[in-house]
Amino acid sequence: MNLSIKHLYGLEGVPKEDLTQIFDTAFSFREVLERPIKRVPTLQGKTIVNLFFENSTRTRISFELAEKRLSADTVNFSASGSSLSKGESLKDTIQNLYAMKMDAIVMRHPVPGSAKLLSQFVNAVIINAGDGTHEHPTQALLDIMSLKEKFGKIEGLNVAIVGDIRHSRVALSNIFGLKALGANVALCGPPTFIPYGVESLGVKIMYNLDEALQFADAVNLLRIQRERQGKGLIPSLREYRNLYGMTRERLENLKKPLTILHPGPINRGVEIDSDVADGDYSIILHQVLNGVAVRMAVLFLLVGGK
Repeated sequence: MNLSIKHLYGLEGVPKEDLTQIFDTAFSFREVLERPIKRVPTLQGKTIVNLFFENSTRTRISFELAEKRLSADTVNFSASGSSLSKGESLKDTIQNLYAMKMDAIVMRHPVPGSAKLLSQFVNAVIINAGDGTHEHPTQALLDIMSLKEKFGKIEGLNVAIVGDIRHSRVALSNIFGLKALGANVALCGPPTFIPYGVESLGVKIMYNLDEALQFADAVNLLRIQRERQGKGLIPSLREYRNLYGMTRERLENLKKPLTILHPGPINRGVEIDSDVADGDYSIILHQVLNGVAVRMAVLFLLVGGK
């Protein structure tokens, strides 16, 4: 039942065998989530700290639910109300928390590479819940699990990732995971949103959304991350919607089935219209449910569940 990795910093370099084992375990936990009593004793006696230095709704609550469904003891840490605001260093904060005998840390931090740095301070399992614009591995895992549930396979699937690729940690983790499992990946967005040299990862680059939709079996729509970017990368949200927004008209003109994903939070009326987000092609709420299952699987496999 052991993975070849000891921590989950990202999906870069994670072998196909590990990914397959995570998904198999996650589908087993999906069955647990359908039961009247949605709890198993697999991590009873383990202590997990959720260490969030950025705002989060879905990821934080999903991890907390996953931990409680596995019967782990959960501690939620908010940087804004901690001694960090008094000038304490991250290293001292973490080492003091670790002295209280934690088994694993789930951390979101605005600085890329922070999750890996954390492992130098403590001898606990580290799970990256998003580090700046670098990676967000469990989000990509739940995205891929949702595609696997929908299509029955990932190999040979055509997946388009559309939107603010440059500032998205979700995009990079999806690229690594999808490519490892044999999918064909295309990136689509304005030229200012496509990172220089990203084609070296084996992805197609497209600047026309309609062409990307013709290529795709599934499309993962990303929001414009205005909190991470400077001004002037796009002329206006209105123009962005006209060129890259997923509208009902665009779907109807496509004349083929298309599966729509979104990691959230959704900017309705910008990258996706409400009637599309809530429509039959969307599996967004399936992603949310699969997020709990896949995080249960990651915790179970890394923390040493029975």
